[in-house]
Amino acid sequence: MTARTNRPLSSVDGPRRPSARRRLVAAAAVALTGSLLLTACGDQTDEGGESGGDTESKSSEAPLFDRLPKDIQSAGVIKVGSDIAYAPVEFYDENDEIAGIDPDLGEALGEQLGVEFEFGNGTFDGLITGLNSGRHDIIMSAMTDTKQRQEGLDDKGEKVGEGVDFVDYFRAGSTILVKKGNPEGIKSLDDLCGETVALQRGTANEALAETQSEKCDKPIKILAFDKDTEALLQVKQGRAVADINDYPVAAYNAKTSGGGEDFEVVGDQIDAAPYGIAVSKENTQLRDAIKAALDAIIDNGEYQKVLEKWEVAGAGVEEATVNGGE
Repeated sequence: MTARTNRPLSSVDGPRRPSARRRLVAAAAVALTGSLLLTACGDQTDEGGESGGDTESKSSEAPLFDRLPKDIQSAGVIKVGSDIAYAPVEFYDENDEIAGIDPDLGEALGEQLGVEFEFGNGTFDGLITGLNSGRHDIIMSAMTDTKQRQEGLDDKGEKVGEGVDFVDYFRAGSTILVKKGNPEGIKSLDDLCGETVALQRGTANEALAETQSEKCDKPIKILAFDKDTEALLQVKQGRAVADINDYPVAAYNAKTSGGGEDFEVVGDQIDAAPYGIAVSKENTQLRDAIKAALDAIIDNGEYQKVLEKWEVAGAGVEEATVNGGE
């Protein structure tokens, strides 16, 4: 991942929260977008109040705008649910602005669809509930596409909620992150038996740790937290021997936290699987529009540019797929 001169906000200090000023700016942007849509059929007006003549609404010109549901077209915004504390996928940068792989891909997708991708922060294990209640239109949050999430099942196969559809856009596996120097000599999941491991609640990494613990003679003590930053703190302070994390996130923290002196990645990448953009099963039109937009940015090279910027080009996909997780 790209190194930053300042300490990453996914480090053990935790993420910054959006300022009131930025929320007001975002609201103004939404209002402006709505205004553009209302005047798309007539002359536009510039900031000085003069007629723009031939200027047309950016939204109406976008190649895939007509593929969107009418309510999204009217709003000019796709509301994105995300746990914005997972650098380099999504995080608050040193300027308190949302940055990362997903926001950059959202911007590229928005160019194809003619709407803004507006990221809203939430707790990871509450994002699907927020999607199905209408709080979010989609989820972009390094969410692994799994059959359980597609069908609304827990790890035991019990129905716990509404399922979602995924548009798969990335592939990543889990990995083990330990203190720099690896004082406990951790090399694989087997070495975690009988140890304390920290991780983020509601993730595929938690399920991985639970499955591994069942194989152990002495079970793993699992410390699960709402934010990965809290899990990282446990490792840094010696209360856990490791954090099980998505490979891009673990590699980024190993490279940047404490100037690269806090953590290191050990062992091989485990069970690489697709990240998916989650969409309500009732909104197939939005799902298909996002799939078309993703294919478009793969074809025009913008997708590859984003992955290269964040040094994750090897995790890219050649085409968008729907519900490709297992």
